[in-house]
Amino acid sequence: DLQMPEMDGLELVQSIRRDYADVPVVLMTAHGSEEVAAAALKHGAASYVPKKNLRRDLGHALRVVLDAAEAAQDRQTARQLLIESETKFVFGYQPGAVQALVSHLQNGLAQIEFGDHADLIQIGTALTEALTNALDHGNLELDSALREAPDNAYRRLGNERSEQPPYKDRRVYVTARLTPTEASYTIRDEGPGFDPSTLPDPTDPENLLLASGRGIMLIRMFMDEVTFNETGNSITMIKRRPA
Repeated sequence: DLQMPEMDGLELVQSIRRDYADVPVVLMTAHGSEEVAAAALKHGAASYVPKKNLRRDLGHALRVVLDAAEAAQDRQTARQLLIESETKFVFGYQPGAVQALVSHLQNGLAQIEFGDHADLIQIGTALTEALTNALDHGNLELDSALREAPDNAYRRLGNERSEQPPYKDRRVYVTARLTPTEASYTIRDEGPGFDPSTLPDPTDPENLLLASGRGIMLIRMFMDEVTFNETGNSITMIKRRPA
């Protein structure tokens, strides 16, 4: 919680990042704490959940962060001779595909010591959100407003569409480029796309509390550059090696 008697949430995140870099932090935000939350995300917090949506969103946020944290722990010997690598992937609705791909991409970063444990968790979170958006909002054309509907309507519709044409035949395409100084990920879906200009302003902390657009907000917080193609069905995310 960002409102505490001894120190505020930003100070706590900075302290944990300094003394316990391997411990991920999930913030609980309330109205009035948006600016501190935005600063805390910039300083190493792994995710956030609006207090009003705690019951609905906390489990998902913790699963995403824990999956990213576990994958980031699987470090291998650094390959110091890397100049540039490019790998391409394609997948549909295979169970576990997103988690497996994020783990693989994090391992590539760990091998060249691209940032610390907290950096890998943030990159993993951004990748998970972008890949999930490509599947759910892109290929399955699920509306974020359905998350507010009762009886898990959002997930039920997603499960139905994943077995119906044209949705079930759509794929997600991923291109990962890695150099010693920069990681770039392009994720493209086969959905109709959207107008990127309608996305919430990532510089406005008030938007942290919006019911929709949370994934894009996290992506923009954690990556150095985020761009969309004109159609809105492809996102490119760039992360530069932390100093």
